[in-house]
This record gives sequence, C-alpha cells and structure tokens, in this order.
Amino acid sequence: MTEIDDLKTHLLTAIEAAAGLEALETVRVDALGKQGRVTALLKSMGGLSPEERQVKGPAIHGLREAVTTAIANRKATLEAAALEAKLAAERVDMTLPVDTPLAGTIHPVSQVMDELAEIFADLGFAVATGPEMETDWHNFTALNIPETHPARAMHDTFYLELPARAAGGGQSPPSDGDGSADAAARAEPRLLRTHTSPVQIRTMLANKPPIRIIAPGRTYRSDSDATHTPMFHQVEGLVIDKGITMGHLKWTLETFLKAFFERDDIVLRLRPSYFPFTEPSAEVDVGYTLQKGKRVIGGGGDVLNGGWMEVLGSGMVHPKVIAACGLDPDEWQGFAFGCGIDRLAMLKYGMDDLRAFFDGDIRWLKHYGFSALDVPTLSGGVGAA
Repeated sequence: MTEIDDLKTHLLTAIEAAAGLEALETVRVDALGKQGRVTALLKSMGGLSPEERQVKGPAIHGLREAVTTAIANRKATLEAAALEAKLAAERVDMTLPVDTPLAGTIHPVSQVMDELAEIFADLGFAVATGPEMETDWHNFTALNIPETHPARAMHDTFYLELPARAAGGGQSPPSDGDGSADAAARAEPRLLRTHTSPVQIRTMLANKPPIRIIAPGRTYRSDSDATHTPMFHQVEGLVIDKGITMGHLKWTLETFLKAFFERDDIVLRLRPSYFPFTEPSAEVDVGYTLQKGKRVIGGGGDVLNGGWMEVLGSGMVHPKVIAACGLDPDEWQGFAFGCGIDRLAMLKYGMDDLRAFFDGDIRWLKHYGFSALDVPTLSGGVGAA
C-alpha cells in the first residue's frame, strides 16, 4: 500500500508540474499508457489472491481515478491558458480597413439596357425580343425597304449561306395558317438583323393593337471604326393605337431623355428626314452645352455655348408597314423611334471610343462598370449610384 501511495504522490506532482500539453501527455503515457505504471498495477491484480485483491484492488482503482481526474483538470487549465495567450497575440485592429474581395462589374451596355427598361416600363411599354438571325422579309421587305436600297447590299449586311431565295423576290406575306408562307420564309435568304425593327414586325403580326413596346438587342452591320462596330446594341420603340400623332412621339422622347440623362433642361429639335418605314420621318437632336471643353447634354442648344447633337431617328409608322402586318392603316396609326444603346452609354458616361466596349479590358470594366447592387430605379435615379 505504501508503494501505491508513493506512486500516487509522484504522479500527481508530475501532473501539476507539467508546463504544457506535450509534457502532460508524456506523464499520461507514463501512467496510463499500455506500458504505464498504473496500467502495470491493474494488470498485476490478476495474480493476486482474493484476500490481496480485496485489499489492494480499491487502492489501485482509486489511483487510476485520481490520476485520470488530475490529468483532465490540468489539461483544461493548460488549454485555457493557451487560448488566452493566443487571443492576446492575435488581437484584431478594428480600425484597419477590410480587404474587399475581387468582384465583377455590370457592363455599361447592360446597365443602360436596364435603365431603358425601367424608364419605358413607367411609360407603359413592354420589352419585346426577337431572333438575331432574320429573314429578308422581316428585316427589309415588311419595313418598306425596296430591293434597290443600299442597306440590302452585301457590303452593308451580313448574309448567311442558306437556301436560295424563294420565287417572288422575298415578298413573303404573313402566314395565313396554311404553311405556305412559312415555307417561303424558310427558303428566303437569311441574314444577321441590321436593326431591331424586325421585332416590331413580329410584334404587330402576333398581337392585336394597342401596342407599346421597346425592342433592345444586338444588331449587325459591316462597319468598323472608333464610333462603329460590326456588332452593336440598339433599342427601338413602337406605339400602335388610334389617333396617334407626332405630338405623342415628341412627348415620349422628351420624357425618356429627361429621365435617362437625369436633367429637366433637355430641349429637342426634330429635323425632317427620310426612313423607308416611317412617314413623316424626323431626326431627333438634343441640345448640349460646353462645360470645361466637354459637351454636356442639356441646356437648350445655345449655339454660342453649345449646339445640337443627333441622338435618335423617329417618325410615324408608314401605312405600308402597318398594312404589311395585316392592320388597316386608316384605323391604326403609330410612331417608332430608334437609337444606339452603346451611343447612349457613351454620351451619358463619358466614353469616347466604341471599340473599347468589346475589348474585354478588365481595367476599362473596373473603371466604367457598375456594381451589381446599382439597380436602376426612377425613384433612386437611373444612373450610377
């Protein structure tokens, strides 16, 4: 019994003296490991007589419990001390700026598309879409563009190598349900749409008036320089109803441009022009002023301190276009307008080279891009936050 008491005292002293978790683990293995001293005593109980086991057994088991409890308590104390030391050494300075993770940005074209949708939704317009690979009839013929118009030339339009043109020179009428018109359309030459006007045709064919839509999307023309690219973005608007006049067109465009550029001093000038699909037609100029040598939209077109800048094409929908879509032009009238989304972005946000829009330069996107949280709203302003 004296041997057990001495071993207990020795082990408890060693446990209390352990300065760290590694030293404590060494003591535990020495006492309770497979070859440990307490373990050896437990194994020796099998060779004791019943009388000796009755005397030594409780002492040996008490030794094991005492050592196990002492090791657990010491381990908890050492772990708490280690945590306190770690917390003291890893103190966080809350005054330091937080490292922001890398994040992508919304492209200016996508942002402007969202702005346009928000503005025109408030005016009662829906957003319409259509295929980028179009038929000759939807892209040209239905829009009253004659066969000899330069826009139909190969050097201006991207034609696709598909089945040859059907008889009739591409004059495919809207489908009357018998499938013949659809077959003719399939045989027509296909092309990459040169404007989003085919969406207007498809909308008038598929829906009964009144119609109020905008048609944003990609368009394609064989052109490339600092202000033109083979692929660009365009938005067009269409209104078909009874009693529509040029006054409705002017008010719509003026309201749109005031909301888009976030200025109340927008002044418009409508100049007579020509488009095959509208009659009368007008180019829409917006007044600008010069501020620190830069043109700023707004200010009334004072020629002494600014001037006029063309931003839109517009007009009353030509009766032949309305008739081509199966509507009576004596009953239904409408107006249409169109402009380049890329150009609107350049004017509003200060870019001067359209080609940079499609270079994929991360530096440019970081500079001109928008946060994903900059959702355009009329109440908060449709521009950058």
